[in-house]
Amino acid sequence: MAAATLVVSLVMSGLTFWAVNTIQEDARLHDTRFGSDLGLLLAANAAPLVAEEDLSSLARFSHRFFRSTASVRYLIYADEQGNIFFGIPYSQAEVQNSLTIERRIKLPDNYSPDSDLPFIRQHLTPNGEVTDVFVPLFHESKYLGVLAVGINPNPTAIVSSSLTRDVTLAVFISIWVMVILGNVFNALMITKPIKELLVGVKNIAAKNFKQRIDLPLRGELGELIAGFNDMAERLEKYEEQNIEELTAEKAKLETLVSTIADGAVLIDTDMRVMLINPTARRMFGWEGKDIIGENVLHYLPTELTIKLTKPLYQIVANKIQIKPQDEELKSDDNENFTHTEDSFTVGDEFRLTLNQPTRRTVRILLTQVLEQYHNSVKGIAMTVQDITREVELNEAKSQFISNVSHELRTPLFNIKSFIETLFEYGEDLTEVQQKEFLETANHETDRLTRLVNDVLDLSRLDSSRTYNFCRVDLTQVIEQTLRTYQLNAKDKGIKIGQEIEANLPTVWGHYDLLLQVLTNLVGNGLKFTLSGGQVTIRAYKVESDSQLTEPIPSVRVEVADTGIGIEPEDQEAIFERFFRVENRVHTLEGTGLGLSIVKNIIDKHNSQIYLHSEVGVGTTFWFDLQVYQE
Repeated sequence: MAAATLVVSLVMSGLTFWAVNTIQEDARLHDTRFGSDLGLLLAANAAPLVAEEDLSSLARFSHRFFRSTASVRYLIYADEQGNIFFGIPYSQAEVQNSLTIERRIKLPDNYSPDSDLPFIRQHLTPNGEVTDVFVPLFHESKYLGVLAVGINPNPTAIVSSSLTRDVTLAVFISIWVMVILGNVFNALMITKPIKELLVGVKNIAAKNFKQRIDLPLRGELGELIAGFNDMAERLEKYEEQNIEELTAEKAKLETLVSTIADGAVLIDTDMRVMLINPTARRMFGWEGKDIIGENVLHYLPTELTIKLTKPLYQIVANKIQIKPQDEELKSDDNENFTHTEDSFTVGDEFRLTLNQPTRRTVRILLTQVLEQYHNSVKGIAMTVQDITREVELNEAKSQFISNVSHELRTPLFNIKSFIETLFEYGEDLTEVQQKEFLETANHETDRLTRLVNDVLDLSRLDSSRTYNFCRVDLTQVIEQTLRTYQLNAKDKGIKIGQEIEANLPTVWGHYDLLLQVLTNLVGNGLKFTLSGGQVTIRAYKVESDSQLTEPIPSVRVEVADTGIGIEPEDQEAIFERFFRVENRVHTLEGTGLGLSIVKNIIDKHNSQIYLHSEVGVGTTFWFDLQVYQE
C-alpha cells in the first residue's frame, strides 16, 4: 500500500510540476513577445529624440511611458560606446565634473548592433525574474546606441504557478504524512496481530497446542484471535484425550505382543526398531540391550542380515509384489528360501538356522504396515517363529517313514515269499519245513502287528481320550511283564528278574498303560543288552519331593539293564518321537516310538520319567507313582 501510494503521489506530483512548468514557459514566452514589441515601440519613438539630443523630451516621454505601465522595471539609454546617458529609475548627473562616475551598460555577448530585431534574455535577480530587451537605436540608418528595457514577469502567472507549486508540495507532504501514520497504525493494529497469529499457527502446526494470543483488540481481529484461542484450547483437550487413548492402546498392544509365543519386531521405513517383544529379544540375544530407535540391520545375526537386507529395502521402496492369499509358500530342499528382486513377494517366508545365541531354526515373515488409505508404506512387521522343534520332528518323521517303510517291506516280503513257496511247492516240502515256514510267517506277522500297534498307541495317547484311573497292584503288572519276556530273555541268554519291596502299596494309575510302560522298557533293555547281561525291575516306596507340608508317599519303579548304554548327546533326545539309538549303530530293529509312548503315559500319571546311563555299563529308567488313597 505504501509503494502504491508513493507511485501515485510521484505521478501526480510530476504531472502538477509539469503543468506549472508549462504555465511558466507560456508566461516567459508571453513576456518575451511583450518585451520585444514594447522595445521596438519605444525605440521608434526615442530614436529621433536621441538623434536631436533632446534629452528633456526624451525624459518626459520615458517618464510618462514608465508610469503608464507596471510591466516595465527599468529604461536605460546608452550611446554607441555603451555609456549610459539616461535611465529610469536612475539617470546621468546633469552637472559633469571630474568626480562624476560614468556608468556603462554591459551588453550580452550575443548582442549585435547591426540586427534589426531586439536581443532578448531572461535572468534571475534578487527581486525576481526579469526579461531584458536590448533594442538598437537607428535614425536615418545611423546607429545611435542601445535601449535596454527591463520587463517584469506576468504577476498573475507567477501567483498561479506559485500557488500550484505550494499546493502540490502540501498535498505531497500530506499524503506521505498519512501514509506514515497509516503504516504506524497498521503495524500496531493489524501487522502485529497478524504476526502473532502466524506464529500461533506455526506452533499449532508443530503440535504446540498450549499456544495462546493475548492482545486487547476488538472488531474482526479480536474475534479472530478469540476464535484462535478457542481452537487451540479444544486441540489441547483433544490431544490430551488422544494421548490417553493412544497410551492405553499402546499398553494393550505391548501386552499382547509381549505375550505371544512368536517373536515380533516392528521397524520403520528407516530400518529403526520401534517395538520388540521379549520372545524376539530372547531369540536374537538382545536381553539387556536398548535397541529401540537403532538400525535393526546392525543388531541382527550376520546370516539373517545378509538374507533380509534386500527384501526389507524392497518393501520400503514398495518394489514388491503382493502375494495371493491362497498361494502356498515354497521352499527348496534345504528349507531355505532364496529371493530375488523379481521373485520376492509379500507373504514369502525365510527359513534359516541361527548359531547365536543358541543354535536354532527360525522362520521369518515380513509384512507391510500401510497408512490409512494404503497408499504408502509406514513400516515393516517382522514375525520370528522358532521352528527348531518342527524341523526336528520333520526330520524324525522322515526318518520314521523311511524306517516304517523298511520295517513294513521286510516282513511283508518275507511273508509273501514263504506263503508263495508253500503254495507252489508245499507238496514237495517236509512237514518240518512247512512248519518252519509257517512259524517264520507268523513271526513276521507279529512284527507288523507291533509296528501298527505302536503307531496306534501313540495316536491314541495324543488324542483327547480320557482314561479311568484306579487302584493298581504293581506286583501283578511286573509279574505279567516278566512272563511276557521270560522266553525271549532265555533265548538271548539274558537274566531277567525283579526286586520288589515287601508290602508294596497299591498305586493310583491305569493297569494297561502301566503294563505297556514296563513292556516297552523291558523290551528295550533286552534289545540293547548282550548275551550274559541282566535286566531287573525294581519297585519300592519313597517320599516325594513335594513342597507341600505333608509329602505324598509314592512308589518308585526302576528298569535297569547292563546293556550298551546311551551316549550323552542321545540322552536328551531319547524320549522324542521317531528317535532311535539304532539310527546311529544300524544294527537293531525298531520304530523309535517306544520311549515316546512311555513318556506320554507317565505324563498322564502326573509324573516324569528319568534315566541314568553310562556307555558300556548300562542304563536305568525310573519314575514315581502316587500311592493310592481313598
